[in-house]
Amino acid sequence: MSARTDVRPPRTERPLRLRLRSFGIATLAAALAGCASGPDYRRPDAAAPATYKEAATAAGATWLPAAPSDTLDRGPWWRLFGDAELDRLMAQVEPANQGVAAAVGSYRQAQALVREARASRFPALGVSVTARRSGGRSTPEQSSLGASLDADWAPDIWGRLGRGVERVRAGEQASAADLAAARLSAQGELATDYFLLREADAEAALLQQTLEGYERSLQIAQNRYAAGIVARTDVLQAETQLASTRAEVAALRADRARFEHAIAVLVGKAPAEFSLPEAPWTTTVPAVPPGLPSTLLERRPDIAAAERAVAAANAQIGIERSAFFPSLTLGSSLGSGGSRIGDLFSVSGALWSLGASLAQTVFDAGATRARVAGAEAARDAAVARYRQTALTAFQAVEDQLSTTRSLAEQGDLRRQASNAADLIEQQMLNRYRAGQVSYTEVVTTQASALSARRSLVRIAVDRQVSAIALIQALGGGWSTSSPVAIETP
Repeated sequence: MSARTDVRPPRTERPLRLRLRSFGIATLAAALAGCASGPDYRRPDAAAPATYKEAATAAGATWLPAAPSDTLDRGPWWRLFGDAELDRLMAQVEPANQGVAAAVGSYRQAQALVREARASRFPALGVSVTARRSGGRSTPEQSSLGASLDADWAPDIWGRLGRGVERVRAGEQASAADLAAARLSAQGELATDYFLLREADAEAALLQQTLEGYERSLQIAQNRYAAGIVARTDVLQAETQLASTRAEVAALRADRARFEHAIAVLVGKAPAEFSLPEAPWTTTVPAVPPGLPSTLLERRPDIAAAERAVAAANAQIGIERSAFFPSLTLGSSLGSGGSRIGDLFSVSGALWSLGASLAQTVFDAGATRARVAGAEAARDAAVARYRQTALTAFQAVEDQLSTTRSLAEQGDLRRQASNAADLIEQQMLNRYRAGQVSYTEVVTTQASALSARRSLVRIAVDRQVSAIALIQALGGGWSTSSPVAIETP
């Protein structure tokens, strides 16, 4: 009888082979982790004309890839207006405005989601300690202690976790763009309300000067009536004109109060705790340089947020497609047990385990395909919204360029009209004193002159507000390096 040959490896070699097998599984999982599911992201094309129609000769629009650069430093654009008080107020918007503070909180939350998503790609380690004591009438009391170190890891074989990181990372960047938009919106609102307040002050001062002239006209009418030269209707007309102008002054004061209250909220204060004294109005208007480069629209926060939404939707496709493939989970445990604390540190009581699990959906009646199709449709919708946002942004710039040019032309014409109306008013008043015209004609010319002067003041603030709107349409300014020249009307 032949001798039996034992081909099994020695007992000391088994742990080594088991370790090699575990190492092979981990290596395979790491290699497969590079297989990302879903399409790689590519920025969608968007309409981007070479020049603006309202700034230069119109040029045909082309479709080219956009690269949002909303992270570029926009700088303190409000300094272009040359108003020290506005600069002081702007310094309070960032730390005190609650709308900006809410956007900061949302951005920090988005950053935390990115860190959480990144952590899911690494193994999870856990420690557990147990202690039990049991016994009964016929069973002696006994104690048992246990401690274990557990590790679990789901390797990202098909790129599902990687796409998840891409999605939340895009969400974080979109939140950063929303923060920039909130900051720019608050700054624009503050600058607009500030100049409207200064305009109300200037218009009230203009009406106050006009009231002094109306009071003199009333005195003239009263003197002529007392002398029996004119009828009492002249006095009544003068009184009506004076009272109506005083009512307009009161209305302007109410408007100023509302603007002051709005500014208080924008700088994070209660209206009762904030006041802005009257001061000279700096009517500086930034001069718009010709031929604005359309690439500056890439700095608009809303375009950046829309583009990042496309990236997030694209990553979601990969997440949904990964459901077509099996999921692998690796687990290991090292522990010990005994009836005494010292047994926990005994080599003879040590226990270890290694394991792997593979799961795959066999039939779901097309649910996975439906989710993939839904994710693809969501991406297409995000692309359309992105392109629409870009087109709307170009429209906003074109509108403001047109408005800026029109207001500049109106300013010159309004100034001419105001000068002519002032001369007519003075001549008509002199003729009334000479008894050549009725007081009705004086009232008509005075009302016309006042309207022309007020229109001139309003044109000045309209030009400043239009410049602010243009700066916002360009994403926070039209220059990233050199300051823009300014002109004072």
